[in-house]
Amino acid sequence: MSTNLNMNPRATRKKIVISEFIDTCAVAALSEHFDVHADASLVDQPVALNALLADADALIVRNRTQVRAALLDAAPRLSVVGRLGVGLDNIDLDACAQRNVSVFPATGANARAVAEYVLATALMLLRGAYRSSMEVAAGKWPRAALSNGREAAGSTLAVIGFGGIGQLVAQLARALGMQVLAYDPLQPADAACWAATGARRVSIDEALRAADVITLHVPLVDSTRNLLGASQLAALKRHAIIVNTSRGGIVDEAALALALREGRIGGAALDVFNDEPLAARSPLADAPNLILTPHIAGLTMQSNERVSTLVAARVTEALLAQRDSHVTEGISR
Repeated sequence: MSTNLNMNPRATRKKIVISEFIDTCAVAALSEHFDVHADASLVDQPVALNALLADADALIVRNRTQVRAALLDAAPRLSVVGRLGVGLDNIDLDACAQRNVSVFPATGANARAVAEYVLATALMLLRGAYRSSMEVAAGKWPRAALSNGREAAGSTLAVIGFGGIGQLVAQLARALGMQVLAYDPLQPADAACWAATGARRVSIDEALRAADVITLHVPLVDSTRNLLGASQLAALKRHAIIVNTSRGGIVDEAALALALREGRIGGAALDVFNDEPLAARSPLADAPNLILTPHIAGLTMQSNERVSTLVAARVTEALLAQRDSHVTEGISR
């Protein structure tokens, strides 16, 4: 029977590496129980990151750190990965499962921030008047040209992907007087979300044909890559607005840029891209009626605190459970 229960607690503290930015309160909470190495620049220093992971028990990342087999091989003690967000395309889940590494995303913690971004950018593009400040400040008065904007009330929103975020977008849109259609093959016809949100379940073709605004909330997998390609864009109304906060690759960027330049759609807001940062010669660079933001739809002061706190709590729970099980096992021997 093991009786080594009075060992130096610092010597047995598990180690956590955090390779991207996280709320400082979450770091403080983690530091109460673990040795924490938090450095947002580690994502761009693979050699330093691998060195720290050599004896790490947990890794916390956002979307840029690629948790693939090579990284996992450099971290033989790793048992937990915390994801400061919900998308998991930067994490090889099969490789983690093979190594008994548990993955904990921040499901739901940034939904409000994303939903508000969708509605805010859609409203800006529908109205079409909010980028005239420089002209007005210079003494110009483009009142006639900017008097044909559209209201959200009475328009149709198509939500492609009807999980938690899509459902929250639907609820906010309904409060603005929008009609909501939604496509999600994973939500059965009798799912509670349809009645709860007032959204009508339709096929993707019907959603795209009817939409004044399209918002995308699907993961990037083989079946969703270029989900909005040239043929789908051709089916849209001439004034349709597209908002993509899901993942780059869902929308064919070249086809979208061409449709915007030719005036075949009304506008778009993109928060995610095939290449992040956006490639210097991207076809999107000079497309009109386009709002571009650097993958921040889910990032606000409040959401960052919620996401960081939730992931810190889940990682803490997992690591303490491992420690307690090892202590119990040692006592029983």
